[in-house]
Amino acid sequence: MNWYEKLNQYFPVEEMKSKEHMETLLAEKGNVYIKDEGPKHVLMYVEFENFIFVDYLFVSKEARGEGLGRKLLNMLKEKNKAILLEVEPINYQDTDTEKRLKFYAREDFKHASRIGYSRRSLATGENTILEILYWSPIEQDEEEIYEAMKWTYENIHTFKDQHFYGESYDPSHEVLEYNDKRKPNMLDPY
Repeated sequence: MNWYEKLNQYFPVEEMKSKEHMETLLAEKGNVYIKDEGPKHVLMYVEFENFIFVDYLFVSKEARGEGLGRKLLNMLKEKNKAILLEVEPINYQDTDTEKRLKFYAREDFKHASRIGYSRRSLATGENTILEILYWSPIEQDEEEIYEAMKWTYENIHTFKDQHFYGESYDPSHEVLEYNDKRKPNMLDPY
């Protein structure tokens, strides 16, 4: 099974980029869009000057509990930059969401509770609410995390969207918002 099939089987359709989109990012933005692949994992991430965005992290079920996810995140943490990623809110019908949140809490990620993020899927037309988690080697203001997420959305998620999907994603100001009021911290129970 190739790297895209692994991701496509694990991630919901509304969160997946097309294979063509991802291959074009690797070809045209290969200096920042990076694929790290092994027999038991696929890690797709973006490395900018001041932060890293984890686009996809897949660890095969057979390898879970072996510390592979931690090893991959530690590799990124060694770059000494903030690390951002998107997660679905907890879904009690999908036990993987809770396991994922526990994993990121153990890895010292924080919930960016001032950032609202609702993205319309071009595959399904449905809005998906996602949350932003981040890890930082220094104390970082959530407004900086918001700006980094906005940059990622505008330069990676929507890269050539009209070409790949026949329509454009919504503009960043409709998808992301920074609020003065915090939402409940989704990592608190962990």
